[in-house]
Amino acid sequence: MSLIDSLERRFGHFAIPHLLRYVAALNGLAFVLCQIRPGFENVLNLDPQAVMAGQVWRLFSHVFVPVVGGVFLSWLSAAFYVLFLIWLGDGLERAMGAFRLNLYYALGMLGTTTAAFLTGHDIGGILLNNSLVFAFACFYPDLRILFFFVIPMKIKWLAWLDAFLLLPSLLFSDWGYRIGVLAALANFGVFFGPALLRARRERKDQILRQTAFHDPEDQQTLHCCHICGRTEVSAPHLEFRVARDGNEYCVEHIRSAAGR
Repeated sequence: MSLIDSLERRFGHFAIPHLLRYVAALNGLAFVLCQIRPGFENVLNLDPQAVMAGQVWRLFSHVFVPVVGGVFLSWLSAAFYVLFLIWLGDGLERAMGAFRLNLYYALGMLGTTTAAFLTGHDIGGILLNNSLVFAFACFYPDLRILFFFVIPMKIKWLAWLDAFLLLPSLLFSDWGYRIGVLAALANFGVFFGPALLRARRERKDQILRQTAFHDPEDQQTLHCCHICGRTEVSAPHLEFRVARDGNEYCVEHIRSAAGR
C-alpha cells in the first residue's frame, strides 16, 4: 500500500468535494476585485515582509491572482479560465476521488508558496493550474476539446503545448524562477512520476522483446548445419539431415559430410 493510500484511509473523510469549483470561484472573485479596484492584486500577492507582519492570507491568495505572464486576463478569457478550471476539477475528481485531488492541489499550492517565499519569485497559480492539465491528460489523453472554442484538440496535445511553453522558462530564467516552476509541478511528479517511469520501462522492455522475436539470431532453432551454420530460421527453404557422424547438415552439405 502506498503512502497516498494510507493517507486516504486515515484522512479521506476530511476531503472537500468539488474543491476545484471553489478554486475557480476564488480565481473569478480575484479577477473581478482587481478589475473594480486596480492595484488590488498588491493585497493578494506574496510579500514575505507583509506575511511576517501578520498578513498570512498572502500565503494562499497569491495563487488566485489572474495574471498570465504579467498581463491581466480579459473578461472573456477570465470566464473561459474559470469554466475550464471547473471542467478540469470535475473530471479529475471522477478519476482520482475527492481526497486525492485535494492532496494533489494542496501539494502544488504548498510547493508554489514555499518556492515563492524562499526565492522571491511569485509565479502565482497559473503553473499550479497547468499541473491540473497534465494530470487530466494522464487520465483522458484522447479526449477532444475546442481550444479557444474553435480548434479541436486532444487534451494530451494541450498538455504538450503547455510543457513546450514552459521550456523557455526553465532554459533561460534564473534559478529562482526555475525552482518556482519545478515546485509548482512537483505534485505531478509525486502522483504520476512513478507510473510514467514504470510505463516507459515496460514499453522499452516490450520493444526489446519484439526485436528479439523478429531477430532470427535470437530465436531458438531446431536445426543447424554443422558446416555453414544456417538454420531453419535463417534459411526456411533448406532441408536438414543427420549424418553418420551424429552432426546435422543441410541438404547442400550432407554429401560432403558423407564423404568424410
